[in-house]
Amino acid sequence: MSTPVNAEQAWRDLQRIRVPQERVLDEAERSASGGPAAAYGTAALMWVFLAGLGLDLPRWGVWLAIAAYVALLGALAAGHHRRSRMRLHRTRCTWRMSAAFAAGGVAIAGVTLLSGGLVEPLGPPAAGLVQATVSTAAFLLFVGPAGRWATGSLRGDGEAATRQVAGR
Repeated sequence: MSTPVNAEQAWRDLQRIRVPQERVLDEAERSASGGPAAAYGTAALMWVFLAGLGLDLPRWGVWLAIAAYVALLGALAAGHHRRSRMRLHRTRCTWRMSAAFAAGGVAIAGVTLLSGGLVEPLGPPAAGLVQATVSTAAFLLFVGPAGRWATGSLRGDGEAATRQVAGR
């Protein structure tokens, strides 16, 4: 037994479903990066931390600085998460997001160690400032393109799943 299908009504129904889904994906892409405020806040915190480490602190001072840095990064992340308008039931962390995070960690750690070794002859205050500036600039140059590459995968995964369900 077949039911007559009105093509116009079917198209309107499909649009009614697809358009909200597109809006959710657009909002997820916008809120995933946190915008420039999150990147600049993280970069400023990183710069202060690295410049402070360049002052030849005693061992307890280094551990105190690391603890303060981790606590402030956690507070920054929690504040950003609280302000986010997107509350998805399940976070879709793709391999691209994990790869971007790991590559960013390796790249920024490498730049920090390399710049620290190159500026060591300058002396404690100047070397710390140069190392902090170079490392923070590398972070800002990396975070934009890597974030766009990682969050761009959200829409592609959804389209592939839709095509697979539709049997195309």
